[in-house]
Amino acid sequence: MQVVRETIELSGRQLTIETGVLAPQANGAVTVRYGDSMVLVTAVATEEVREDIDFLPLVVDFEARMYAAGRIPGHRFYRREGPPSTASILAARLIDRAIRPLFPKGACNDVQVIVTALASDLENYLDIPGLIGASAALCISDIPFDGPIGAVRIGLINGELVVNPTYQQMQASELDLIVAGTREAVVMIEAGAKQVPEERILEAIKLAHEALQPIIEMQERLCTRIGKPKRELTLRLPNDELVRLIRERYGEQLTKAICVSEKLERERALGKLLQEIQKALLEEFPDLSEQVKPSCSAAVKELINERTVKFGVRVDGRRVDEVRPVSCSVSISPRVHGSSLFIRGETQVLTIATLGATTDEMWVDSLMEEEVTKRFMHQYNFPPYSVGDAKPLRAPSRREIGHGALAERALEAVIPPEEEFPYTIRLVTEVLSSNGSTSMASVCGGTLALMDAAVPISAPVAGISIGLMSYGGTDVLLTDIQGIEDAYGEMDFKIAGTRNGITAIQLDLKRNGLSYELIEGAFERARIARLSILDIMAQVIDKPREELSPYAPRIKVVHIPSDKIGDLIGPRGKHLKQIELETAARIEIEPDGTVYITCPDMEKAEKAEAMVKSFVQEPVVGEAYKGKVTRLGPSYAFIEILPGKEGFIHVRDLTTQRVQSISDLLRIGDEIEVCVESIDSEGRIKLRLKEPLQPQPIRWQSSTARRTHSRFNFPPRRHQTQKGKNTDDRAC
Repeated sequence: MQVVRETIELSGRQLTIETGVLAPQANGAVTVRYGDSMVLVTAVATEEVREDIDFLPLVVDFEARMYAAGRIPGHRFYRREGPPSTASILAARLIDRAIRPLFPKGACNDVQVIVTALASDLENYLDIPGLIGASAALCISDIPFDGPIGAVRIGLINGELVVNPTYQQMQASELDLIVAGTREAVVMIEAGAKQVPEERILEAIKLAHEALQPIIEMQERLCTRIGKPKRELTLRLPNDELVRLIRERYGEQLTKAICVSEKLERERALGKLLQEIQKALLEEFPDLSEQVKPSCSAAVKELINERTVKFGVRVDGRRVDEVRPVSCSVSISPRVHGSSLFIRGETQVLTIATLGATTDEMWVDSLMEEEVTKRFMHQYNFPPYSVGDAKPLRAPSRREIGHGALAERALEAVIPPEEEFPYTIRLVTEVLSSNGSTSMASVCGGTLALMDAAVPISAPVAGISIGLMSYGGTDVLLTDIQGIEDAYGEMDFKIAGTRNGITAIQLDLKRNGLSYELIEGAFERARIARLSILDIMAQVIDKPREELSPYAPRIKVVHIPSDKIGDLIGPRGKHLKQIELETAARIEIEPDGTVYITCPDMEKAEKAEAMVKSFVQEPVVGEAYKGKVTRLGPSYAFIEILPGKEGFIHVRDLTTQRVQSISDLLRIGDEIEVCVESIDSEGRIKLRLKEPLQPQPIRWQSSTARRTHSRFNFPPRRHQTQKGKNTDDRAC
C-alpha cells in the first residue's frame, strides 16, 4: 500500500490529508491532521437502493475517542466510551448539513460517514478536520458527490477577524463562525456570536469563503492522483411528462388542498388527494411506477413555488416578508422559578426556567479540556403530540439535541457572568405545537422565561427562520417559514439576535450553494422580523424582574483568603457542619477562596454568610470582642473571641484585687467583654478586660467543706448536700 499525501499551510499550521493505508475496505478513507489533532474519516455507500423512501438516507457519526486526549473514559466499572456526547452529535450534524446538498438528487442508497478522533492536541478543534475529511473521503471514493468543499472557523478577537484560531484564542473571541463552501458558493453556516452586527458577520463569511479555497484545491489534487470513477446510482427522479400531466389534470385540486390554512387539515386533504392521484397514475402508467411518487412531489413543489414567486402569495395567504401572528405570556406555571408561552402561528412552545446552586452545574466530557462544566443549559423536547402523532417516547433525538443547542447558543451570549449572578440556569422548552421553526420560537420563549425568573440578561433575544423558493430562475426569500415551505423550499436559514446584533446562525440548504447577495438579504429580512418580535415581547415583559421567585434558592457569595479555607472548614469539617445544621445551607468552596452559600430563603442565607465571615475573621489589636471562656488554668484563662480563635488572659488582668484562684472570677462557658492587647509572632493572642472583675468576700464553712464565693455578675448557685452543708456547684 502506498501513502498519498497532500499538505498546505493554513493559519501558520500544517493541514495534511493522507490516504492509501488505513481502512482499505471503505469506499473512501482519509486521515486529516491539523497541528497535532488528527481524525480518520471513512465513507461507505450501499449498492442497493432503500425501498419506500424518497430522501437520501445519509448518516454521519462523530466518534470522540478519549484516547485521543490521553485519557481513560467512563465509570470505574465500565471503562469505555458510552453513547455519543452532545458535542459529538453537534459535530456530526454540522458535517451532515455541509455535505448533504451535494449528493445527487433522487439518490436513495444508504450512505454512512464516520469521523473517528485519533489525536487531540488541545489546541486545534476536530470538527473542521472532520468536515474536510468527509469531503475528501467522498471525493476520492466511487460515491457520486458534487464536491469538494472546504471549511474554516472564523473568530473575532480584539476587533480582528482570525482564520482558524486555536481553542485558547477562541476563549476571548466574540464570534465562533464555521463556513463550508464550494469554489463558487457557501453551502453551510453555523455561528455563535456576542451580539455582532450583521455587516461584520457578512465580512467574516466572505473572508471564510476566500480562506477555504486552498483546501478545495488540495482535495482536487488528491482526487487527480487517487480518485476512483464514480458509480452509477439508481435515482428516483420525477418524470417531466408526468409532472406536466399531474398539473394539467389535478392542478386546481392540488392548489385548493395546498391553500388550506390549518396544518393538520391541509396535510390530511393533500395526503388523501396524492394517494388518489398516485393510484390513478399507477394504473395508467404501470411502467413508470418508480417515478409516480417523486413526480407528484415535484408537481406540488412547482405549484407552491410558482404561487409564491410568480404571484407573491404564500400558501397561507401571507406576503413573502410577513411574520405570522405572534403572542406570548409569562408566569404560566405556578411554583417554578420562571416560565413563558410563545406562540407564532401554529408553532407553540412552553419554556420553564430553573435556578440552582453552582454545584448543579453540568459536567461535560471534552477532548479539549479535562474538566468542563456548564452553568447555563437549554434542553428541547419535541413530543409526538406536537405534530398530531402518537409514538413511543424515547431518549432525545439528534434533532432535539441540535435544536436545543442552537437556542442555547443564541441565549448564552446574554447570560450574566457568574460573578454577577452566581446561579446555575436550566431552561427546558416543551414544544406543544409545531408548524415551522420551533428552535427560533424556543429562543423567544427562553428569553421570556429568563426575564420572568429575574435573570439579569444583558438584552432580550429573538429568532426567526428565513426560507427560499425559486421558480423560472427567480429566487425569493421568505420570512418566517412554516412546515410546508420548509419541506418544498430550498433553505432554512435560522438567525437569532438582539437589537444590537446576531447571537446565533444555522443554515440548512437543499441546493448546492448560496450567494452573498442572498445571505445579505436573509440577514436584513431576519433583522426586521426580529425587531418586530422583540417589540411584541416587550409588551409582556421588557426587562428582568427585580426579585427572584419565592421558590428560588438564595445564593450569597463570600470571598475569603485562600489560606483561610482550612479555618472555614474547621477540624473534621466542624465549622461547615455547624453552618449547614443551623441554616440548611449548601456550601461550596473554590480553590481561590470564593465561597458559594445556597439557602432556601434570604434570612438563612444572610445568617450563613455571617457565620462564614466569622470563621475566617482575624482578630485586630485594640478591638473589643465578646468572648467565651473555653479553658481555665492556675492563673490564666483561654477565651474564644472568634470561631476557632482563642486568646489568653492572665488573672492579674482580670481584677485589681488579690484572689486565690482564677476560678474565683471565671468559669467555663462564661461570656465576657475583652480587648486584644497584642498578637505575637507565633500568632498567640493576649487579651485584657474592658472592665476589671471584682470578686466578693469568700466565706469558709469548715476545714472539710469547699469554699463558696460570689463572682462579678455571676451569683452563686447553691444546693443542699448531706449533713445540710451548702456547696457552690461551680466549685465542684
